[in-house]
Amino acid sequence: MQGVKLGGGEKFSALNFDVNAKLEEKERRSGRLVVGFILTIKTKPSVVKFNVEGLATLTGKNPAIEKLLEVEPKTKIPLLLHNVYQRVFMDTFLLATLLGTPYPPPDLLFSSAMDKPSSKTEVEWEEPKEKKKTEEKLEEKKEVVEAKEKKSKMRP
Repeated sequence: MQGVKLGGGEKFSALNFDVNAKLEEKERRSGRLVVGFILTIKTKPSVVKFNVEGLATLTGKNPAIEKLLEVEPKTKIPLLLHNVYQRVFMDTFLLATLLGTPYPPPDLLFSSAMDKPSSKTEVEWEEPKEKKKTEEKLEEKKEVVEAKEKKSKMRP
């Protein structure tokens, strides 16, 4: 995950978030699918850019996995991408907080199909072992940034 602050600290009343996504099947076995993903989220005007890259490992029954790969006709976005975005949103939010930039909305890729009972699939996600370590490092960096800000406010 990477976040780059592009613009100044001015406040913008209206920001648009553009998402560019790539999903690529890496491995498929019966009851298991590994998909590589790259999400790039930019703002207009250019204030911040987030890049998120990783692997989504899905396990479950093959029809349930196939359901996640279907493209929703209304939005032209696969349900898998919605699920990936929901899983990386919190990390993006934390990174935006550390950078002092706006964060994308949690429902940026929202789909009405996600609320329907038929779209709920019995697929489990495998969390990467490094995710907990990454979250701990982000929390440590946030504390360091907050401490530096506090010191700079205390100086005359």
